[in-house]
Amino acid sequence: MSIYVDATPLYDLGQIGELELLASFDTDLVIPQRVIDEITVEPAATNLERLLDEQPVETAPDIEAWIDDAKRLLDVTEGTSDVALIACLLAARDDDEDAILVSDDRRLRALAEGLGATVTGTFGLTARASMDDKYFSVTQAKRVIRRTDHHGLQMTGQLRERAIGEVD
Repeated sequence: MSIYVDATPLYDLGQIGELELLASFDTDLVIPQRVIDEITVEPAATNLERLLDEQPVETAPDIEAWIDDAKRLLDVTEGTSDVALIACLLAARDDDEDAILVSDDRRLRALAEGLGATVTGTFGLTARASMDDKYFSVTQAKRVIRRTDHHGLQMTGQLRERAIGEVD
């Protein structure tokens, strides 16, 4: 199983210094270079660079054979980060491999679900880490959700409380 990560959670968790949550799962972590190239805002860029230095992350998956199909599915002509992620999911599906997409982009999430991938976002990732990682408590997960909200995602109060409730 592999976890494929989009730019939105990298930005959100990178801004608050919590990218190590991505490494808390016992799966292969894949962040295509096109996605990495989108993270240019500090401190997210520096935190991502540190994650890439400290954790085993696949940044150059062999997806060339699926790029044209991904472009067609996304109805684009350029090789964007979304194209790279969809190509990764197509490759995983063809290899009969379970795939998880971590993204907060609705369109990308819907397409990934249609391809049979499990989909989660920044908050789902945080909630799951609190359940799976004995060193990352529910209290810490709630703090991460609140800090992420404070640093840019700007959820409604109702959505934030729902996300915090799901951590419990």
